[in-house]
Amino acid sequence: MSEIYCKIVILTGAGISAESGLGTFRDAQGLWAQHRIEDVATPEGFARNPTLVQDFYNTRRHQAAEAQPNAAHLALARLQTNYPGQVILVTQNVDGLHEAAGAAAVLHMHGSLANALCAACDHRWTAPQVLSQDTPCPHCGTHAARPDVVWFGEMPYHMDQIFSELESCDLFAAIGTSGQVYPAAGFVDAATRAGAETLELNLEPSAASSRFEAARFGPATRVVPAWVEELLPSEDA
Repeated sequence: MSEIYCKIVILTGAGISAESGLGTFRDAQGLWAQHRIEDVATPEGFARNPTLVQDFYNTRRHQAAEAQPNAAHLALARLQTNYPGQVILVTQNVDGLHEAAGAAAVLHMHGSLANALCAACDHRWTAPQVLSQDTPCPHCGTHAARPDVVWFGEMPYHMDQIFSELESCDLFAAIGTSGQVYPAAGFVDAATRAGAETLELNLEPSAASSRFEAARFGPATRVVPAWVEELLPSEDA
């Protein structure tokens, strides 16, 4: 086992769920390739064509519900449960696969497909499989339901807590991220300023690779479990 870190902060992106069958922004044949981001992932797109956006996220919700956590999700849940130090999971993903794998207290900075949000009163509730403009808010009754996901141009969730965790961590690891979308792309810099070690685990180098101290490349289902095995006490291996 390697040294014991008091606190590990792990950021995960779409790459960790790709092997569970959930596409990334950059997949040539995936759901995202069929739409412009401006049309389905911005407040302006929702205002122009709410039906298109609701249908897009209904499809994503269905895909996520059918997906299963892969070996990388399971390894991180195991690390969180068995590591002697603190393990903080932060994700850009909205699919819920970390929780399906057994992880707890995951910080969903981009929200969750499993939830609906009332644009009128900010109430959140478990989304039906099919969400529409006719879905009433169970709190205020207004027909202003939208997916509880953070769109481009909106502020990600939990940012104060995330930066607080980064400022006090000993190791920061980014898994399956592009390194192109801020503020998440700047987490490595915040961790570096705090004196933490930094590690990228990715299929290939990201746009932020040069800012990490170390890197491991390959499929998430291979590199993440191997890394977790190194971190965990030998009696748990």
